[in-house]
Formats: sequence, structure tokens, C-alpha cells
Amino acid sequence: MEFTKSLLKGKLIKRYKRFFVDVNLNKKIVTAHCPNTGSMEGLLDQGNEVYLFKHDDPKRKLKYGLEIIKVKKNFVGINTHRANKIVDHGLNNNLIKELQNSDNIKSEVFFNKETRFDFLIEKKGQKSFLEVKNVTLFRDKKIAEFPDAITTRGSKHLLTLIDAIKKGYKSYLIFLVQIQNMEYFKIAKDIDNKYYKNYLIAKKAGVNFIAYRCNISSKEIYIDKKLKIIDE
Repeated sequence: MEFTKSLLKGKLIKRYKRFFVDVNLNKKIVTAHCPNTGSMEGLLDQGNEVYLFKHDDPKRKLKYGLEIIKVKKNFVGINTHRANKIVDHGLNNNLIKELQNSDNIKSEVFFNKETRFDFLIEKKGQKSFLEVKNVTLFRDKKIAEFPDAITTRGSKHLLTLIDAIKKGYKSYLIFLVQIQNMEYFKIAKDIDNKYYKNYLIAKKAGVNFIAYRCNISSKEIYIDKKLKIIDE
């Protein structure tokens, strides 16, 4: 997935009220939109190198959006709204081995009145739901982790993926690691132990968990490598 224009490099000053970040951009302080409601643990140190997207829409209150933070020499894609676009690109370009050569791919499909999954994929008559989780947490230089905060919504999705299996669908959850240089992935059970327990229940019930790392630059982000999932 390519950015429609080159990103602008600046230095992070602070994040506040979840949706705002102040950035030193060319010796001028600008306020940018932060498209990530998570804790963003480990990413928000003052002085971190950041990359902003400049919007052309005159109706937008904020002209800039935060896209990438550089942490410990790794680019981290923090825009959760781009995660599904990256996965969509991966599906349509056969970058996700488990879901290659699909016959039909639909996005944002309701499973029931309460739950909508990110993708419905059909291959040789078999329908599969795919849920996407964006990953930005790493506390070890080679291990990405999810979640970065307690996620009751995430646990609900796991249990609903089990329901989908009972109704004849295959269920997949992809941890999209928007962090360079990662080699492994694991659940951050010290942050959300309930999610970890539901993950184990879902895995035993037949939900397919996969983790893929992204290649990230100021020009594009795309899926480039499958990561080993560590169960502890």
C-alpha cells in the first residue's frame, strides 16, 4: 500500500487527549491527528522521529495526520485505519500464504447483528471470516506483542470467531505487526490475561491465528514476512 504523497519528517513533542500530537516540523510546532486510540506503550517518548501525512482537504481541522514513529531504530506504523487497507492489499496480492488465490474478498461483513468482521473470503466454496488486529507494541527487540491495553472488544471478537466455526465458516485472526525487524509474536498476557485465556480457548476451538510483519517506509507499507507465534 503506497502513500499518495511522501510523508513529512518531524520530532514528537507530546500526545494528549488521545487524538492529538504536537510535532516539531521544520522548526515549527504543528498539531496533528493521532489515528490510534490505544495506549501506544513505548512509542511516545519526546524527541522520537515521526512522519506525518499532510491532508489537502480544506474542511479538515487538522492538516496533518501521524503515520509512523521511529522507536529503537524501527519504523512503527501507528495508523489503525490503514491496517485493513494493508491486509486488503496483502490478500489481493497473495502476500498472506494461508489465504492465497481466494475467489472472492469482501470487507466489513456482518456476522450477526452485533458483530462485523473485517473480511469475508471465499475459496473453492469455503467461506472464511478474517479479523485484523493492528500491533504496535514491542518490549523486546525481536518480539511484537498484542494487546497494549485491556481489550474487552478483542475478547468478544475471539468468542464470535468460535461461533462462526460452529456455523460452518473457517475463522482467521491476523496480527498485523506494523513494526520493522520483528521475528516473533506473542500475546501480552501480563497486560490482558483475560484476552490471553480467550485466545487459548479460541485456538483450541479451531480459530487460525497468524502474524505477519510489515515492511515500512515513508513511501509505502506492505506485508512482507510471516512471524512465529510464541505461546507461553
